[in-house]
Amino acid sequence: MGPPVITPEIVAEHGLSGDEYARLLDILGREPNMVELGIASAMWSEHCSYKSSRAWLATLPTEAPWVICGPGENAGVVDIEDGKAAVFKIESHNHPSFIEPYQGAATGVGGILRDVFTMGARPVAVLNALRFGSPDHPRTRHLVSGVVSGIGGYGNCIGIPTVGGETEFDPAYDGNILVNAMAVGIADADRIFYARATGIGNAVVYVGSKTGRDGIHGATMASATFDADAEAKRPTVQVGDPFTEKLLLEACLELMATDAIVAIQDMGAAGLTSSALEMASKGGVGIALDLDLVPTREAGMNAYEIMLSESQERMLMVLRPDAEDAAERIFRKWGLDFAVIGRLTDTGRVVLRHGGETAADIPVDPLVEAAPRYRRPHVPTPPPAMPGVETAGLALLDALERLMGAPHLASRRWIWEQYDHMVMGDTVVRPGGDAAVVRIHGTSRGIALTTDCTPRYCAADPREGGRQAVAEAWRNLVAAGARPLALTDNLNFGDPERPEIMGQLVGCIEGIGEACRALDFPVVSGNVSLYNETDGRAILPTPAIGGLGLLDDLSRRTSVGFAAAGHEIVAIGGTAGHLGQSLLLRDVLETPGGPPPPVDLEAERRNGLLVRGLIEDGVVAVCHDVSDGGLLVAVAEMALASGIGAEIAPPPETDPPAWLFGEDQGRYLVAVADPAPVLDAAASSGVPAAPIGRTGGAALTVSGHGHISLARLREAHEAWFPRFMAGP
Repeated sequence: MGPPVITPEIVAEHGLSGDEYARLLDILGREPNMVELGIASAMWSEHCSYKSSRAWLATLPTEAPWVICGPGENAGVVDIEDGKAAVFKIESHNHPSFIEPYQGAATGVGGILRDVFTMGARPVAVLNALRFGSPDHPRTRHLVSGVVSGIGGYGNCIGIPTVGGETEFDPAYDGNILVNAMAVGIADADRIFYARATGIGNAVVYVGSKTGRDGIHGATMASATFDADAEAKRPTVQVGDPFTEKLLLEACLELMATDAIVAIQDMGAAGLTSSALEMASKGGVGIALDLDLVPTREAGMNAYEIMLSESQERMLMVLRPDAEDAAERIFRKWGLDFAVIGRLTDTGRVVLRHGGETAADIPVDPLVEAAPRYRRPHVPTPPPAMPGVETAGLALLDALERLMGAPHLASRRWIWEQYDHMVMGDTVVRPGGDAAVVRIHGTSRGIALTTDCTPRYCAADPREGGRQAVAEAWRNLVAAGARPLALTDNLNFGDPERPEIMGQLVGCIEGIGEACRALDFPVVSGNVSLYNETDGRAILPTPAIGGLGLLDDLSRRTSVGFAAAGHEIVAIGGTAGHLGQSLLLRDVLETPGGPPPPVDLEAERRNGLLVRGLIEDGVVAVCHDVSDGGLLVAVAEMALASGIGAEIAPPPETDPPAWLFGEDQGRYLVAVADPAPVLDAAASSGVPAAPIGRTGGAALTVSGHGHISLARLREAHEAWFPRFMAGP
């Protein structure tokens, strides 16, 4: 039987449009064979090529004096001083996690860890940003259970602490959940490894696990919408082995301590295809591979399967001449496969041999650098009108109890207690605060880490929502006492071929860029995940922001919980009582809508610099940013974190519900024994600041509106998640 005839149906099954296939024909000057079609399909998938977003991503600020490596490599790198660098990135594993939640989430963690240690860094922390459908949806509980188990199972086994993240529920994610994983590592700043293959004749080496048939078409599947047959895509989900990844991590870091490596690349999306072509393209070389030498775990694998498999825990590297034997000894010692499978060439082509025959012969750069790039039509999201809101007679503390015990704000303890967040012994601030803090090993310095996004804001006004996502990440780092350095972003959207969805993507990127420039907070890495929709119903636009900041002195870190009774609570930043898109409207008054709160980036920067200065000077040790739910929710979170109550008093000229529950941006709460230094510094900086209450007691009191015991509030806050997961 001869090779299969490539029909329009086969081309469509590979995710290529008619125009894209015509471009491939022009590049090759002939019809491709199935292996070449598969390679082009993977490299030109949305997941690998960013063909719908690349033009807009190019507008983001990516440079700063402390940025060592921006977007384009496996992960971003920033200088954290004293000869050290932080390496970090966030990636999506959305579609696989919906189809098979445990393995989808587990391999998402494994993949992002490889992105970090491929650069020469030892991973020190993992975070995750999760979005699930309505708690009432019949699949949600199963998906939550599987995803949380997968994250914990992989991270706990490999011994990397999961230190933070976020989890949301919304019906928009019923058919397409989001699982975004972020990893952070520490490296010597002068020992960063890149994926630029150089040196004609140098060995191309495969290391790690054997290649199987799992994950074939993973990148293509991740670049398509779902329909009713999503379950049939289960074979495209990879299977992870954290114990093998631990061996691979240690072997790679041991080899990196030598001068053996020229280039190294994780085999992630599209497996051997993307790693080989991207390394060759970055180095301006060709690559010749003998696929008969690739270690496989299944008999009879053909060239198509070997090249497109997304089996986990694998690396491709280029070694210096005469380094092969020493490198092999290291990998054999760790019980891993090691195989020289090819050489670099001067042809500018990828040539594959299998079974003694040429399986593919295609030019490298046209498939990588000349991939299709689109300026898709887009339309802006129309501005929403503010709904009529009636707050007269609202029982304020009943509303607080309802919010604190509802899915959006309820404690996530059920989740993070399944994660080992203390392994390695350097976690200083655990999950549950504004940002996690991890010690830079052996020092008194640390890094602060957070993930943030408010999708309902982005849906109402993408540009403002993009600005807010960045501002909140920056604010959470500041509230922890850190100097924000850089961010990584995971842009999760629906089908970009729909102009209204493309408009959301464009608006969010514009807002992100504006905020990054205003806050001196560059984008150094990230991921775009499109086609997140099922049967034409898209997710909320969700540009998840992963932020990293530096603490020069861990003794000056803050806590969210009140430190003592009798301290003054001071609100920093202006409160106008903006109720549009607030949780009060959505979850209590059940009249959601309106514009999101505006983000004044100049005020955001000014307020944050004031707060960070107060923390660094030792004036403030208790700090919490104000976000979802507004001032009263923030005070309640501080009280629950400490077990110390508080009484707060709305100013007489304000509308109490709006003042207490409005979600105005750029605000912080601090609790201090003496408010005078805070108020004086704020006045000198032109920052609004005012005392709003005092700590003490075992209840939360709103002057003139009653009180609620912390015990009752804690019961509401802690009960929802375990009750939900226990089932009906």
